[in-house]
Amino acid sequence: MSRLNLHHLRLFQAVATEGTLTGAARRLNLSQSALSAQLKALEASLGHDLFERVGRGLVLTEAGRIALDHADTIFQTADELSATLAETGRARRALRVGALATLSRNFQMQFLRPLIGRADVEVVLRSGSQDELLRGLDGLALDVVLTNLAPARDAASPWRVHRLDDQPVSLIGRSHRLGRAALSGRPGGMAKPLAELLSDHPLVLPAPGTALRVSFDSLVDRLGCRLSIAAEVDDMAMLRLLAREDAGLAVIPRIVVQDELASGLLVEAARLPDMSETFLAVTRERRFPNPLLKPLLGG
Repeated sequence: MSRLNLHHLRLFQAVATEGTLTGAARRLNLSQSALSAQLKALEASLGHDLFERVGRGLVLTEAGRIALDHADTIFQTADELSATLAETGRARRALRVGALATLSRNFQMQFLRPLIGRADVEVVLRSGSQDELLRGLDGLALDVVLTNLAPARDAASPWRVHRLDDQPVSLIGRSHRLGRAALSGRPGGMAKPLAELLSDHPLVLPAPGTALRVSFDSLVDRLGCRLSIAAEVDDMAMLRLLAREDAGLAVIPRIVVQDELASGLLVEAARLPDMSETFLAVTRERRFPNPLLKPLLGG
């Protein structure tokens, strides 16, 4: 491979920012033909197309997005060097993470913890709906999506689904509400039968239609108990807050309230049989996957 021409790289950065050859040529005071020729020289040097034409504009290819990340880093470092006459920091790589808005914050932190505090890494975290996040992943604006909803897949699907963790689901509440029903240090144990716990206390439940709620409703049908429902929510953070506020016993994965369990603010009244929350990472098939992902996905 020929030596990288930084002048060509700077021109490429301008075109990527403007989105059109016309706009970039005007900004750089170059002719479009000269700019186009130098972009083609850069693509030939790198061995990959950096843009594809969509309508009248130019859209970065996967190789183009990676090249732009590196170009931004190269020129930012050069600017810092010029300003300080000394290197003040290492080049940084970004990991763009999308997380389902209702997903446990504790789980998100557990996934990202190996990168937190690293001087060479910038974590960009976005939350949204499953559809929004998958569109971002498909458009290469995100490197990975954290979710508890497996996306629909077929033979043509670009998604790769990585199973990260299965967390037990429990009945969680304030100790004074549970009284003798509170655990006495035995994981999964209970001082009252499960059907009695479910019947005697108001419950804070996952929203109808969610995977957790479907499993819970099936359990209740088997036990044949009557319920008093205090709240139904689709957000793990709100389930946690309602349990803290003593709205009732919450049906919730332990990881969501791990800090409250450790401090004793909340206790586990019962482990719910045959119920677990599956946490997933979804990536897109890519020729150039972000290298920061491999250790996080267990690769």
